[in-house]
Amino acid sequence: MSDRLKFERQLWREGFERIIGLDEVGRGCLAGPVVAAGVVFKKGTDIPEIRDSKGIGEKERMELSERIKEEALCWSVQEGSIEEINELNILWASLHTMQKCVDAIDPSPDYLLVDGNRYLTSMIPHTCLVKGDDRSMSIAAASILAKVYRDDLMKKLHDTYPEYGWDSNVGYPTAPHKKALKIHGYTEYHRTTFNLGTEKIRK
Repeated sequence: MSDRLKFERQLWREGFERIIGLDEVGRGCLAGPVVAAGVVFKKGTDIPEIRDSKGIGEKERMELSERIKEEALCWSVQEGSIEEINELNILWASLHTMQKCVDAIDPSPDYLLVDGNRYLTSMIPHTCLVKGDDRSMSIAAASILAKVYRDDLMKKLHDTYPEYGWDSNVGYPTAPHKKALKIHGYTEYHRTTFNLGTEKIRK
């Protein structure tokens, strides 16, 4: 099993105390916002069950989400809107949404651990970790909070537009989702700068 506290321990030793793990979910979706989360744990916190949200079943993910909120020093979940995605593109909308999480934490974090290979210019020191959600407990915790929040949101939107199957695909480009786009057209929740496979606007 990988040591998901390697980076946090090193930073704690260096004197950093408010290390925030940052991750986002929903970059590859055709519909819905991109969602980011940030989590700060107290120095010395170790919850071995926390790992990459993609490898955790829904029930355990929801249980871990509640535990993270209880045990974290502070946390934030933020949305990047359809408008931001269409205006900035999905990469920059994702990065700006992670920055919203940083801005929402008070007092400010003193170090950022960011999932991925790039971040915005920041006055706060940071490290980008490719596959960080499986290498850092803080990033993995953020991935869990973001996924639980976004999945829940898309399931609620499913009630408005059940044809697209958002209760199961949560906006990703599955065959039923793409077929529904061809038949019904796109909704206000679809990302019009993505290849949706249709020009038809749903009335």
